[in-house]
Amino acid sequence: MDWEIEAYRRSVAGLSPDTVRAYASDVGRFAEWAERGGASGPADVDRITLRRYLAFLATRRYAKATISRTAASLRSYFGWCARRGVIAADPSVRLSAPSPDSRLPRVLGHAELDRLLQPVPLTAGSEGAGQVSAPGAGARDVRDDAVLELLYASGMRVAELCGLDVDDLDLDRGVVTVTGKGSKQRQVLVHARCVDALRAWMDGPRTTMAGAAPGGTLFYNARGNRLGSRDVRRILDRRSPVPTHPHALRHSYATHLLDGGADLRVVQELLGHASLQTTQVYTHVSKERLRSVYSGTHPRA
Repeated sequence: MDWEIEAYRRSVAGLSPDTVRAYASDVGRFAEWAERGGASGPADVDRITLRRYLAFLATRRYAKATISRTAASLRSYFGWCARRGVIAADPSVRLSAPSPDSRLPRVLGHAELDRLLQPVPLTAGSEGAGQVSAPGAGARDVRDDAVLELLYASGMRVAELCGLDVDDLDLDRGVVTVTGKGSKQRQVLVHARCVDALRAWMDGPRTTMAGAAPGGTLFYNARGNRLGSRDVRRILDRRSPVPTHPHALRHSYATHLLDGGADLRVVQELLGHASLQTTQVYTHVSKERLRSVYSGTHPRA
């Protein structure tokens, strides 16, 4: 009997690359553990085995978030096995795991964002706004300007930004077509400053960094391949004076929209959330900020 993990990986290929990688890795680690206990395939696994595995992870001091994701991975995998008829019944139905510790996402202040999004001055030999005559650091800086502006202007996920092609942009209308989780497409709006940063990148430096990646790729890394999530993390490491995760720009985008009076369902649509409940975490962030402002400004607070 075979666990068919590669076939399972292909079946969830519509999810984000990071999710596919995590799910397949979780299932692979479970299969290795189960085989040590005598299981030769998914048909040898029952609900008790799954619960014991999650308990095993807890004794090894895995984070609650990791255990929770592992439970989701196993539910996805065994559901797939049941649909294919590999197993008679799905042992993962209603498999629960400890809820991850609730933490409000970090939101960047306006002063922080101003520093982070301040364009890097062009190198010597620049010709016009955003056009650098020589490849290298100058081209990279123009690309980084466009990446950061786009992340905060649109609130898109890092994986969504890395997957963008030139054809996904309609800069005349200030609209970007994003392919999100489950291959679902949505359109997001970008402001004029972001459009200018994208044009500066596309009208010159982009061609100097293009390499092996398909010609329609929007962002390239220094090796000439499509920009990856780790590349985006390095951009933040270079630009931010304090440690900042790229996802913080998405959190900040949503929170600032709500602070400005945007409707929650509009923000849900812009973020690409399937459930309104997922978007509601940002209302808690806004309430915390309001409490902070109140406490710091009211004379009797």
